[in-house]
Amino acid sequence: MKKSLVALAALAVAGVASAQSSVTLFGILDAAVSNYSNKSEDRNSATLLNPFYINRGTATASRTALSNSGYNSSRLGFRGTEDLGGGLAASFWLEGAINNDDGTGTSNGAQNWQRRSTVSLSGGFGEVRLGRDYVPTFWNDTVFDPFGTNGVGTNLIMTANNNLGTTGPAAIGFAANNNYVRASNSIGYFLPPNLGGFYGQLMYSFNEQNKYDPGTLTPNVANNSRAGRWLGGRVGYANGPLDVALAYGDSTVADAYYAGLTAQQKIWNLGGSYDFGPVKLFGEYSHTKQSVDNSGLAFLTNVEPSLKGWLLGATVPVGPGLIRFAYSNVKYDRNLTIPTFLTTGDPKADKWALGYVHNLSKRTALYATVARINNKNGADLTVGGPAFVSTIPANGLLNAATLTPKSSTGYDFGIRHAF
Repeated sequence: MKKSLVALAALAVAGVASAQSSVTLFGILDAAVSNYSNKSEDRNSATLLNPFYINRGTATASRTALSNSGYNSSRLGFRGTEDLGGGLAASFWLEGAINNDDGTGTSNGAQNWQRRSTVSLSGGFGEVRLGRDYVPTFWNDTVFDPFGTNGVGTNLIMTANNNLGTTGPAAIGFAANNNYVRASNSIGYFLPPNLGGFYGQLMYSFNEQNKYDPGTLTPNVANNSRAGRWLGGRVGYANGPLDVALAYGDSTVADAYYAGLTAQQKIWNLGGSYDFGPVKLFGEYSHTKQSVDNSGLAFLTNVEPSLKGWLLGATVPVGPGLIRFAYSNVKYDRNLTIPTFLTTGDPKADKWALGYVHNLSKRTALYATVARINNKNGADLTVGGPAFVSTIPANGLLNAATLTPKSSTGYDFGIRHAF
């Protein structure tokens, strides 16, 4: 009898523990047939100094591929929560990207948890979250984009910011911002969800650089003393059909210790959406400014470029489906000292995207998206795929030519399944 009571008590304890904690396996597999076509053109002509120049026309680089993440990002994750009692809960979240088109992960073919890896404590005070996570400013870029920054429909605000420092002439003067989408080594705080529709987030990311005393022991290597830090936040209001949010972030993108130089990219954006029922409207304005602190050599003048962008979009429910549309525009200001009339003007680009999603169930959907980017004054943004052709070699009597990016067109036809 005693053994039976002990067994029943053990089962009861196990049941309580089971009810107080949970672990969930989740993921998305998204695959599409995609095509990318990127056209550049020869904008030169014969001149008095080169009267025999022959314009070489246009050149196109294209690719058709089986891609992933055209509608939602493919991923695999584990998340869990433990009820600690008294309104407290401990949680974890591990989430990694999957290249399901070829069966690999995203780091040398191995699975990792670069999308999100956090542990947190939450309660009536809100939530404190530690690890790798979205930065507050990126939330506006993806939440207020009808295409959710996925596939060929991704808005130009995201495309341009995510490629600063890594692309051609349009990005001259910018450093790459490795913390544009996510930040590692971060501490985040989220307001509790019971504030009448108001929500907010603060984040600080450690750069984890070594410091030396005396400072002369610091190795003379670029970006090894200050680069990597991120600081910012987001505040918003969501109630009924309305959702609006303002965000700001400051990312230290480069430094040179002995020159006393530190470069920071400061982003602020304002986004919103309103659901009228028959149509849901989206909008966002974004401004990125790179500044340089000349604390060591104040007499130096550094180029401080900026990038402005905006987006307008809409979704329209149609039976079990959803029509999606977005128009976005970006303009670079390279802050050159050369008068504007002596240059071709600041690079700029615009993009339109149109798509349709047909929900076969709550978890499975078919989708199609088509998009086109028009580049001007040296902007070189693409919907994906190969780089623009930059030169055409000489061929017989035909001279060599330097080409300028013109347009980029693409489509996705795919299927998404969530589990």
